[in-house]
Amino acid sequence: MKLKYALPIIFLFCLNMKAQENLPYYEIPEASKEYTAGTVVARMIDGLGFRYHWATEGLRKEDLQYKPNDEARTCEETIKHIFQLSQVIVNTALKQPNTGATVAEMTFEEQRRKTLVNLETAAEIFRKSGDLSEFTIVFKNEKGTSEFPFWNQINGPIADALWHCGQVVSFRRSSGNPFNSKPSVFTGKVRK
Repeated sequence: MKLKYALPIIFLFCLNMKAQENLPYYEIPEASKEYTAGTVVARMIDGLGFRYHWATEGLRKEDLQYKPNDEARTCEETIKHIFQLSQVIVNTALKQPNTGATVAEMTFEEQRRKTLVNLETAAEIFRKSGDLSEFTIVFKNEKGTSEFPFWNQINGPIADALWHCGQVVSFRRSSGNPFNSKPSVFTGKVRK
């Protein structure tokens, strides 16, 4: 009788794991053979993508609404900010300005997928680059344009997104849904 209920649960768990594997950064891609500025930055973004993938995997509605106090962002607002940072990262890779244009409302799942794809796209472009100085961060609005060197990408959007991934992990733990222990952030692989 118990096996009758266990099999559907195991089947659903396997389907969920397969769906996770279809999103970018279920695991970190193989490391580049060479150490260049581009491959190092790409690996930093790969690490960010892996952390984000697993920090946001399996979040429930109550996790998304959690915030530690009245002045803090909710987990969902923090995830939206990470998405915005991923837009700056990918726009820099694509050599497109950041215009601050409003993005259409997305479900959490759509936003999660888009964030992961943004990071994957940026990492692939940077991995092939021989000269990161050609990738400036450009902000453009009705008041004008401002440009920043690639250095600001590292200590700005990339580091900021890593910081906020840690917040998501902390928030989900506080709301009763801790980080899955199978992903290893050291190896970038999922323990079986």
